[in-house]
Amino acid sequence: MIEILKTTENKLLELSINEAQSGSWFNLINPTYDEIQKVSLVLNLDESFLRNSLDVDERSRIEFEDDCILIITNIPIMEDEGAYDTLPLGIIFTSRGFITVCSKRNNVVSSFNKETKASFDTNNKTKFLLDILFRSTKYYLRYLNNIYKQSEQIEEELRKTMKNKALFQLFEVQKSLVYFTTALKDNYMVLQKILRLTQNSKQNGLLKFSEDDIDLLEDVIIENKQALEMVEMHRNILENMMDAFASIISNNLNIVMKFLTSIAIIFAIPTMFSSFWGMNVAVPFASNQFGFLIVSVISLVAAVLAAIFFYRKGMF
Repeated sequence: MIEILKTTENKLLELSINEAQSGSWFNLINPTYDEIQKVSLVLNLDESFLRNSLDVDERSRIEFEDDCILIITNIPIMEDEGAYDTLPLGIIFTSRGFITVCSKRNNVVSSFNKETKASFDTNNKTKFLLDILFRSTKYYLRYLNNIYKQSEQIEEELRKTMKNKALFQLFEVQKSLVYFTTALKDNYMVLQKILRLTQNSKQNGLLKFSEDDIDLLEDVIIENKQALEMVEMHRNILENMMDAFASIISNNLNIVMKFLTSIAIIFAIPTMFSSFWGMNVAVPFASNQFGFLIVSVISLVAAVLAAIFFYRKGMF
């Protein structure tokens, strides 16, 4: 899908590919082969710049080539309810336009639309880039708050019952945090490279930073560091939680095994008495009319004494 937008006189116009002009925003979501070719021809752009952004395993980076710049950053997405992942978003600067490329529709790019047109300007490419990066870090923080609430609910459920479903949910949360950690660290390196560009007196002609842009970039870096610290904190908490619940499960298993072993020994005592007195040989009380009752009482007393002994030893 190709969407071409341009800010003009407080309006956000939707254009066709033939009407595209300087300052247009080309938004590509899971584009087809023909769409990639069309955009590359119109903007005189290497197709590999567009294709690299569609690789789900692509790492965050900056790449310069002649009169264009490729910035790949990883943005957070919500796959299913409670399951989060990251996805590469390609941001490409050319002399004729501003391009975003992603393999899936996402909340970060979708938040820039006709309803929010007052918050961004497609003609100011540098500011638009920083707005996207800032929005991405905000979504990281939002999803991290959701993950924190979700992990607390799972913890409450695990306190009541050790079901496999809750453990699998906890594992999914932990996996999401691993994705976030890797993405945020890579994004931080990209942000540092962009910051170094602002400190270069010979700034690239496609990326010109004003004082306000530099302040916004520093805010993005701060938000990214905050998100990274939150991820590390939640990961440590979840790892300790998993270890704690693993110890609890192991301890509960030991308690159950001790209880079952004690019960087996206690029930073995009457069985042992019945085996002895069931032999086809002369045994005590064989000629006594109350022999069966006497043997039963003795075996019962022995079993009770064994139960008292195990109870005092904390076996159950």
